[in-house]
Amino acid sequence: MSHPPSASSSFHLSLPRRAVFAVPDGAGVGIECRSGAVWVTLDRDLRDIVLAPGERFEASGHRPMLVSALEASCIAVSHAQPAAMPLAAARRRPSPWRLPALGLSPA
Repeated sequence: MSHPPSASSSFHLSLPRRAVFAVPDGAGVGIECRSGAVWVTLDRDLRDIVLAPGERFEASGHRPMLVSALEASCIAVSHAQPAAMPLAAARRRPSPWRLPALGLSPA
């Protein structure tokens, strides 16, 4: 018997010093520092969010998030709630994974 997917999923990630973990849409994503120290930055957010072991931050808006390791660190990444890009916003903004067309073709 299969179980429905959990509304909360998480994983641990080890980051060497100066490594950066990027989250394209940080809405509902939680970051907990397990060891070391990390700096969390959100697109268009002026706050400096530095996490020490045991501290946690959860993003609320639909915006890119970067987690930078200030020293060798381990973080727990969780999705407190499944996040989806609002349909209207997805239409206005091109995919961060798609390169702009420049009239070139792979050959």
